Amino acid sequence: MTMNQHKAIELEEGWAYMQTGITKLKRILEGLPESFSSDDYMMLYTTIYNMCTQKSPHDYSQQLYDKYKEAFEEYINSTVLPSLREKHDEFMLRELVSIWVNHKVMVRWLSRFFHYLDRYFIARRSLPGLNDVGLTCFRDLVYQELKGKVRGAVITLIDQEREGEQVDRALLKNILGIFVEIGMGQNECYENDFEEDMLKDSAAYYSRKASNWIVEDSCPGYMLKAEECLKKERDRVSHYLHSSSEPKLVEKVQNELLVVYSTQLLEKENSGCRALLRDDKVEDLSRMYRLYCNIPKGLDPVANIFKQHVTAEGTALVQQAEDATSKKVGILFHLSPTVMDVENAVVSQEQALKEAFEVFCNKQVSGCSSAELLASFCDNILKKGGNEKLNDEAIEDTLDKVVKLLAYVSDKDLYAEFYRFPPPPPPPPPPPSLLLLLSGNMKKLSRRLLFDKSANDDHERLILTKLKQQCGGQFTSKMEGNDLTLAKENQNHFKEYLDNSPNTNPGIDLTVTVLTTGFWPTYKSSDLSLPAEMVKCVEVFKEFYQTKTKHRKLTWIYSLGTCNIIGKFEPKTIELIVGTYQAAALLLFNASDRLSYSEIKTQLNLADDDLVRLLQSLSCAKYKIVNKEPNTKTVTPNDYFEFNLKFTDRMRRIRIPLPPVDERKKVVEDVDKDRRYAIDASIVRIMKSRKVLGHQQLVMECVEQLSRMFKPDFKAIKKRIEDLITRDYLERDKENPNLFRYLA
Repeated sequence: MTMNQHKAIELEEGWAYMQTGITKLKRILEGLPESFSSDDYMMLYTTIYNMCTQKSPHDYSQQLYDKYKEAFEEYINSTVLPSLREKHDEFMLRELVSIWVNHKVMVRWLSRFFHYLDRYFIARRSLPGLNDVGLTCFRDLVYQELKGKVRGAVITLIDQEREGEQVDRALLKNILGIFVEIGMGQNECYENDFEEDMLKDSAAYYSRKASNWIVEDSCPGYMLKAEECLKKERDRVSHYLHSSSEPKLVEKVQNELLVVYSTQLLEKENSGCRALLRDDKVEDLSRMYRLYCNIPKGLDPVANIFKQHVTAEGTALVQQAEDATSKKVGILFHLSPTVMDVENAVVSQEQALKEAFEVFCNKQVSGCSSAELLASFCDNILKKGGNEKLNDEAIEDTLDKVVKLLAYVSDKDLYAEFYRFPPPPPPPPPPPSLLLLLSGNMKKLSRRLLFDKSANDDHERLILTKLKQQCGGQFTSKMEGNDLTLAKENQNHFKEYLDNSPNTNPGIDLTVTVLTTGFWPTYKSSDLSLPAEMVKCVEVFKEFYQTKTKHRKLTWIYSLGTCNIIGKFEPKTIELIVGTYQAAALLLFNASDRLSYSEIKTQLNLADDDLVRLLQSLSCAKYKIVNKEPNTKTVTPNDYFEFNLKFTDRMRRIRIPLPPVDERKKVVEDVDKDRRYAIDASIVRIMKSRKVLGHQQLVMECVEQLSRMFKPDFKAIKKRIEDLITRDYLERDKENPNLFRYLA
């Protein structure tokens, strides 16, 4: 057919010509030996082009768009559906795959003929593209009618394969590919029209199997079958199911085979977990670990049985030992080879011991990590009054075992921080003092030393030596240095200064401890407005200190100070041992009988949190030195306070503590911050040495470097790498994004 370029092509004429091309395409799809030449293609394309570019009323773009869709609908209704309706089961699936392939070919060719519509008309009108129209026709007319039959046929084949029959996996892959492709970029059709029913059928199938196996098989035999089933389901995903189905399918199988029957399986007489532990069935225990380790709380019942086993075995060993304490630790090491081999039978005994113990040594107990518990245990052993029942040899032996146990704790840096940082202690004993720190960090070790709570300096040095041997010098660097000796000498010089300068005497027995940055932790300093009596003390000490040096800045940490105040109550006089904040508040009542919350806050210049704590301790706790209106158990900004002249107590000297502050959260936050710095430093060290390194190798080397202090999270390392890239320490290779280069 030759089209006149100057005469408008009418719709009927042009479409009749296009029908010849569509008919020829249908014959090609049916397998007839025909094809399109380049001239054929150009004539068909040109016909559409001319019919779309003619002037109105001969612009037939909309009509051709509609007829494009009608061509698919006519072919599907006349040819495709009749062919599919007469076939069933696997034959229907094969026919559907063939028709789907032909349909995509038809869409590809027709969209090329009508391509001018896609480029201009469809783009301007924001209509669905030609490819989408073709797929939508198939979805609405074929897929919607047959999806139920197709789903049932596929699930039947999957169940047949589970029973050991041979099935055509390529056919299943192609069929399930239709469910994915028909969603046009979304998995909604696959999930709603196939996966949901497939998962239900899988759960029902394995429920039936498990109900029989749990009765017929021993625990090892049952676990063998369960492991094989899980392996085959993962294999099924790799061959024909969509990859997104794997976690859902595995969860269903695990639930039916392992979770539902966990108690019956683990408690099986003569073959359950207890019997496997008793008989050292390493391979079976290893399989049990592999099966249950990925199930949420799946190892809890196994761990409970193991705990009972250890208790029984340990009790027997303790009864044979002279030293129950030392043998108790020995029990753990005696049992360790069995536990360790559960994870990997070929790993060395030492490595197995480490892996086994790390499972238990890093569990939380009542919300506390083992790192914190170990730090508290050390503090109790080393402080005064904590070890009266132990001689020096027993203390050294206990500390040695603590350090060995620390080897299995992954968060060693958290242990170090808690070891140096306890919950706030009661104020130190008199003489009354204001404590002065320059900066640094006060932890468990620091408190023992600073407040003279350490029972034995030799034991302090011993555990630091052992920790250095176990974890390295960097681990103990912040624990080893302190300048208390210099601080004591400084206090003696201050007393001499006062003795030689009677006119500068502050009028209060004052003890000040000056410490140096780096050895001691940072405590929050505040701009507390001191009463006149205390201001004079501070000024006197400043004058003295300036005679020693003019190049150091003194920062007063009032929260660690204590004061002894004489309270003159009507019944009798009582000595009050209080903190600096409390003392400052009480001295305000020398000038005023009644003060409001806001007046106290203004005069002391304290934050609300600190003010509420100190007023709570004075008016709502055991000793009500101050009366509060209204008389409630909490302090609010609307309260008023009066000195309680009628207060009395059977003691002539009482200590009034502040409510404790939970500093655990801050310790954990500080450790997290330090870990970020440590990861950054490790990455930079590695990259500075290597210059160019792949992502996986960089992560593994970073983990290896840091594992002596803590077990870094892979996600945290990845985040730090990205941060270092933004800060121009590293850059990604332009051709390989998983390769990093160091920027000098």
